[in-house]
Amino acid sequence: MDSISVGSGSMPLIGLGLWKIEPTDTANAVVEAIRAGYRHLDSAADYGNETAVGEGIARAIEQGLCRREDLWVTSKLWNTYHDPAHVQAACQRSLDDLGLEYLDLYLVHFPIAQPFVEFSERYPPGWITDANAAEPRMELAKVPLSATWTAMEALADQGLVREIGVCNYNSGLLHDLMTYADRPPAMLQIESHPYLSQDALLRTASDYGIPVTAFSPLGALSYVALDMATGSESVLDEPVVVEAAERLKKTPAQIVLRWAVQRGTAVIPKTSKAERLLENRSIFDFELSNEEMSAISALNRNRRFNDPGVFCEGAFNRFHAIYD
Repeated sequence: MDSISVGSGSMPLIGLGLWKIEPTDTANAVVEAIRAGYRHLDSAADYGNETAVGEGIARAIEQGLCRREDLWVTSKLWNTYHDPAHVQAACQRSLDDLGLEYLDLYLVHFPIAQPFVEFSERYPPGWITDANAAEPRMELAKVPLSATWTAMEALADQGLVREIGVCNYNSGLLHDLMTYADRPPAMLQIESHPYLSQDALLRTASDYGIPVTAFSPLGALSYVALDMATGSESVLDEPVVVEAAERLKKTPAQIVLRWAVQRGTAVIPKTSKAERLLENRSIFDFELSNEEMSAISALNRNRRFNDPGVFCEGAFNRFHAIYD
């Protein structure tokens, strides 16, 4: 099986993560990914490359590589647009940049509300509210997550998005969401890899019937250049991963991605290299043994690379933890 049921649709288990792909490289990356068989694209307003993503989608369709209805396109609501007065405009901006009439999935990017920043002032606005302040810093807005979710539900009711969901929610926020959601989340997207297995959160989502997408499924690779991880933290060098790769004649990255989908999560690895695009998709012709699955899961050390409680204080002059 290479897809997962999401709401009323079916989402490919392997998607192309578009975070950190330079806008100048993005359109080609999207075209080549679609040429390589990808039909799931994971985008976000905050990535700053949605216009280029849209150019890539348009070129792929023009070249006959796919139809719009063949694609699953995800985008995300940024923190500064949580106020219900701005949710639809933010979604429409992503649609316009992507050149699409609807999104297959729209996610609340972080459970963090920040003051609104006009599109004309700065887009994407990032984490800093006033870049010209004497001491630029992250600021918060008093917008309940429940109000944001109601506005997300309205997007689905209007047909702008097919499904809605959340990113970076913990179990407590998920329990709370399920008490007020008229339309339950169709997806939970979280950081997950063998160093951060998130077993309890995955079980909680499963109990509610919510599928899970793992971002950064290969762990530290995306974070070394940001000084948020060290090269020594690569799960790809773990003996159990290397041994499984040797047994199955696969790469360590394929082993780690297979571990993720075999435990039931979709994955959105990032790459702009043609050979990696093919490698990352080639994980459905083998299986890990129960012993290998258990050994890889045992690598968990609760190591979170994408943690606002760390990077907001370091880069945006405000400590703001969302994970205990």
